[in-house]
Amino acid sequence: MQKILVILIVLIQFTSCVSVKKHNEQIATLHTPDVLRNDVDRVYFQLKKHHPKLYQYISKTDLDFKFDSLKQSIKTRINSRDFYKKLAPVISEVKQGHVALGSASKHFTKRDIKALKELNFEFNKLEFDYINDKLWVLKTRGKDSMVVGSEVLKIENEQVSKLIKTYKTRFASDGYNQTLHNRYVGPRFTSFYYKDKGYIDSLKVHFKLKDSVFVKLYKRISKEDKEKKNDSLVKKKVVKPSKEEKQKQRLRAKNKRKKNRRQGYIASKNEYTRNFNFIGTDSATAYMKIRGFNNGNYRKFYKESFKKLDSAKTKNFILDLRDNGGGRIAEINYLYSYLTKNNYTFMAASQVNSRTSFLPGLVNNSKSVSGLVFGVLATPFVAIENLLKTKKQDENLYYKFPYTKEKQPNKLNYKANLYVLINGNSFSASALLSTHLKATKRAFFVGEETGGAYNGCVAGLYKIYELPESKLKVRMGLMQIEAPYKQNPDGFGIKPDKEILPTINDLLTDKDPELDWILDDISKN
Repeated sequence: MQKILVILIVLIQFTSCVSVKKHNEQIATLHTPDVLRNDVDRVYFQLKKHHPKLYQYISKTDLDFKFDSLKQSIKTRINSRDFYKKLAPVISEVKQGHVALGSASKHFTKRDIKALKELNFEFNKLEFDYINDKLWVLKTRGKDSMVVGSEVLKIENEQVSKLIKTYKTRFASDGYNQTLHNRYVGPRFTSFYYKDKGYIDSLKVHFKLKDSVFVKLYKRISKEDKEKKNDSLVKKKVVKPSKEEKQKQRLRAKNKRKKNRRQGYIASKNEYTRNFNFIGTDSATAYMKIRGFNNGNYRKFYKESFKKLDSAKTKNFILDLRDNGGGRIAEINYLYSYLTKNNYTFMAASQVNSRTSFLPGLVNNSKSVSGLVFGVLATPFVAIENLLKTKKQDENLYYKFPYTKEKQPNKLNYKANLYVLINGNSFSASALLSTHLKATKRAFFVGEETGGAYNGCVAGLYKIYELPESKLKVRMGLMQIEAPYKQNPDGFGIKPDKEILPTINDLLTDKDPELDWILDDISKN
């Protein structure tokens, strides 16, 4: 039995290595124009088949023309990465933020990944932001602190301004607003650069700090070995903790795990998804920062937080949704029950293109073997559920989530003064929550227009389709997710009652002008 297991492990590793090699060869191949035109036809067919609002922000005539023009522009052999650069701007013309095209990324074996972890690339540890049409280094997770606060002028021989302009064409916000583009491209600049150039061993970067212009060369170098202890030093005697101390340690570890689950711990950034605290000593003003709606035991967090608000009779509550990219509908529905004063219907029925709208997300050509097996096994149950909950109305199909039923506010709902902080990175679920609060005039909004649309988005469930020749993957939403409120004109986000845009100096000095304005407004009133 043990020998069989060893053989199976060896076979799996061998198959994995062969698969990685095959993929890397495929994306590096110079594909003929004919096969790439077939990939263009396939991706457009998939969008027309599954996306229920494909022509919401662009007419069918215009989108047909753009896809036809793309096909005509492919006249020579090109690899998958260059094909991505041609296809991504066309897909972004759909102007639906949840439709996205992945680049032709190189795959690595476990051995390759282990070797890469032993290398340090300081450039990838820089954190950027894009403000006033300039790319700035805000902070670093590495040791290169001398570049913090500087503007990035060039990378190699390319102007950063030109790179940013190009990268903005490769993704979309919901509709016509531009706030998401400016807020999104800066923090994710290293990711865009990798998609554009691929794996790079060294980079020459031109910076400007005040009046000084300088160049730094970034290389992948081996991580420094930890200093070995000198054998000549007297070793300290290790004191074993007592039984009582061990119990305290276990209790602290248990409480830490509970807190991590409740607040949604993000290990890569050493921060929590959800934070709550009172500002000042009298509990008159409370502040809640929510970075996303996608991890942790949110019910416990909100129940405890709003219980504190109720006990303290808090007069002012600040909900910070800046840089919140969205997440679970269940969570924002639950949070809204604590914020509303009246009975509410959280969602309208979701328009779909099929009576079995969940199935394309379960079974598709981008799934792993185990994922496909699970999808096939789940198909009969999912199909029956879909058929029961999908109805035809006005020549369209609609799926009814449980959030389409009228609900009552939570018994601990907050009834006093509410402020909401938003910006261009407030997207998807955070925009849906903001739509409710704006439409019902429940809150005063401060900051910047959201990147997510007031009138909803196509998300909920996704199909990820792999193009057979180029191996690029396109993600598309399958369901229209919207509140039972609409604004005209369509295609714009939730706009603030008080617009405030932070400067680069604010960010570098950890100032928060939006929050400061709210606190000043509270003190005046």
